[in-house]
Amino acid sequence: MNDLAQYRLSAAAERLAVSKYLLDSGYFNDSVGRSYYAIFSAIRALLAERRVDFKKHSAVISYFNREYVKTGLFDVKYSEYLRDAFNERNTADYSDFYIVAKKDAELQYLHASELLEAVKNFLKGNGQ
Repeated sequence: MNDLAQYRLSAAAERLAVSKYLLDSGYFNDSVGRSYYAIFSAIRALLAERRVDFKKHSAVISYFNREYVKTGLFDVKYSEYLRDAFNERNTADYSDFYIVAKKDAELQYLHASELLEAVKNFLKGNGQ
């Protein structure tokens, strides 16, 4: 695994830890944001291994879906986790009066944890 991929995995793990702290502290809106960025950083670690990157979140998401999900390298559920986390984070950050429920923040955290582990295992197995 190259240095950039390792750095991004570390960033993803840190964001996941912050998500858990915020979740446990009752800051559900901010927790879903950190869960999303944990997922996003993990996906960018995959791209780093291929020496690919994009400036827009939508381009990273599209590349992941095309190159990793549609090819069968990752289960389609991870595409759904990414899409749901992106949507939840956008709504939590940009919609007035939107309150994330505890159960939704917990689900986002669990999905981020699962996806991060899947990416780590993939990169350790050099399954690219």
